[in-house]
Amino acid sequence: MEQHKLRVGITHGDINGIGYEVIIKTLSDSRLLETCTPIVYGSPKVAAYHRKALDVELFSFNQIAHAREANSKRVNIINCVDEEIRVELGKSTPEAGEAALLSLQAAVRDLKAGEIDVVVTAPINKENIQSENFKFPGHTEYFASEFASKNYMMLMVSDQLKIGVVTGHIPLQQVSPSLTKEKILSNIRILHKTLMEDFSLHKPRIAVLGLNPHAGDNGVIGMEDQDIVKPAIKQANEEGIIALGPFPADGFFGSGDFRKFDAVLAMYHDQGLIPFKVIAFESGVNFTAGLPVVRTSPGHGTAYDIAGTGVASEDSFRNAIYLAIDVFESRKLYKEMSKNPLKHHEIDRTGGE
Repeated sequence: MEQHKLRVGITHGDINGIGYEVIIKTLSDSRLLETCTPIVYGSPKVAAYHRKALDVELFSFNQIAHAREANSKRVNIINCVDEEIRVELGKSTPEAGEAALLSLQAAVRDLKAGEIDVVVTAPINKENIQSENFKFPGHTEYFASEFASKNYMMLMVSDQLKIGVVTGHIPLQQVSPSLTKEKILSNIRILHKTLMEDFSLHKPRIAVLGLNPHAGDNGVIGMEDQDIVKPAIKQANEEGIIALGPFPADGFFGSGDFRKFDAVLAMYHDQGLIPFKVIAFESGVNFTAGLPVVRTSPGHGTAYDIAGTGVASEDSFRNAIYLAIDVFESRKLYKEMSKNPLKHHEIDRTGGE
């Protein structure tokens, strides 16, 4: 029913990248309005510039001053930036970074106030957004800070693969020293919890990747897998979590074994994101697991090199909106089932799909 339509807040990201292109392309499909009420936190002027650059005629934004004024049958936009903002397609500028942050702050304020239900973030430039008010490696850490979440995870999601990472945006040389049994175990728990609550999976199966080549070859190539990863998996099993591994990452993906699991836990950023983006670059979604709120984003970046050319695919952004809605509904269902355990027998979507 219309009164139950979710209000999806959308941040415009870097105004010189492909953010507005994928937003406009996605929201041009009127079928989306049957599912949710989109509210873009951005700039009508910048939106008009991009719409003209893309030569899109049969589409318009409904300008509003506050989220509560949103028209459920229109694509709404709230101005968050200076009207004199300048678009320089394909360039990283301080003004674009400031505009991205203003949009993000406005959306987070409304999310905290309950004015919107979920947030979908368009790509930012992690360098030009840095300021006194934003000293984070990316969106994930910013949201974790804003919502006081210590146990969170960047989870990449597609139809074929869900993959989380123990260490995210840190230099490679810091990966091994930062890994501990407790840190890996905490991430296994986060992944298990999100699969149950956010993806409606009962008894999910989790694959844990080894840190070293060949998962250490029983200590021949490093001891981390023996001393840290295996004990974490063993403890998770004792807690009733179905976690297996550690698996050598190359063979695990090369053989297609990832299809036998509901999710994969990688030890570091590129170990997980390289295979994910090979498999689902244009369709994958970045979801921040472990937050009390729902935040998703497309799996790609600002793509300055193709900004304004009209060739950017909106698939990932569209999927990010639908995933945010699905997770919100899944959490609601999980809460209902927790109150009435008998419903678990009615909806038993066992893992290993």
